[in-house]
Amino acid sequence: MTDTPVPVLMYHSVTACPSDATRALSVTPEAFAEQMALIGRLGLTPLTTADLAARWRSARPLPARPVLITFDDGYEGVHRHALPVLARHGFPATLFVCTGWLRGHHDTGGGLDTMLDWRQVRELAAAGVEIGGHSHTHPQLDQLDDAGLRAELDGCTRIVSAELGARPASFAYPYGYSSRRVRQAVRAAGYAQALAVGNALARRRQGPYALKRVTVRRSTGAEEFERLLLGRAVARAFARDRALTKGHALVRRARQVRRKAIRSRV
Repeated sequence: MTDTPVPVLMYHSVTACPSDATRALSVTPEAFAEQMALIGRLGLTPLTTADLAARWRSARPLPARPVLITFDDGYEGVHRHALPVLARHGFPATLFVCTGWLRGHHDTGGGLDTMLDWRQVRELAAAGVEIGGHSHTHPQLDQLDDAGLRAELDGCTRIVSAELGARPASFAYPYGYSSRRVRQAVRAAGYAQALAVGNALARRRQGPYALKRVTVRRSTGAEEFERLLLGRAVARAFARDRALTKGHALVRRARQVRRKAIRSRV
């Protein structure tokens, strides 16, 4: 079976007036509508994360031009602005919720802008949006000890299951950060697949717990968005991001080594 590259779009907030914290990773409602219209004009077929992974796992064929539309965190604009556009086109999508950020009795107060409440999440699910996990409080999972990691994953899974009546099958790593230990924990928590960032096209050979995505942000223009959909010049578009990611990885590795050294002396 050919290893078909698939663009997996990573959105966050869809709003005209984002908070300072979410501005760079937000898109306006008008831009989102134009982007979805382009997906339709180009004849791409949106899938959910679970559908893509299941097809790859069972060697079932993909549509001729697959694409994934994903949202992280759980911002209110996904319901207010994105859902009507998705419904108009008949597009499925995946929303990865940070359960401690959503409005309601699980709210820890960490949300970066106006967040969804659970009624809105249920309406999104009823409309065909797959609801996945994104941790409870959005930490860098690879920086947690084993107990903290399990608490973040189990808390998120338990809350989504209780609120929606169905266990989430897909997960997205906060900040895109993972490690072998984190991926093993995500699998042990019952998730069948998980998405990172990577700013590259997703491929079957990446494995079900390290599928890559491309970031859509406020600065993503129409021409760049079309190139992402067509898989053209993706590496060049995110060259600066990759350099920053490598730098962040070195810093986080140094922190891990320092923590291990401290624990060994205790």
